[in-house]
Amino acid sequence: MVPTSQSKTGRKIITALVVVMAILHQDFWWWDNNTLVFGFMPIALAYHAIFSIAAACLWALAIKIAWPYHLERLADETDSSTASEKGG
Repeated sequence: MVPTSQSKTGRKIITALVVVMAILHQDFWWWDNNTLVFGFMPIALAYHAIFSIAAACLWALAIKIAWPYHLERLADETDSSTASEKGG
């Protein structure tokens, strides 16, 4: 797996987006709204459905931008050296 980016700026952007998502998760503005979306779904439920999709997209972006590949390589090296010591 080839790292795409590990810049500190990318990690800061992901962190900021996670904070924004945490704030947006507190959807108190929909609590007393009885509006139905598509004629059957309460607007708060529709909001959380969209929020869940956005959270999944943010997680995928975090993996692409801020994944600690250096730790993965270190773990792979440790595993291969342990296997060779055991004769595997």
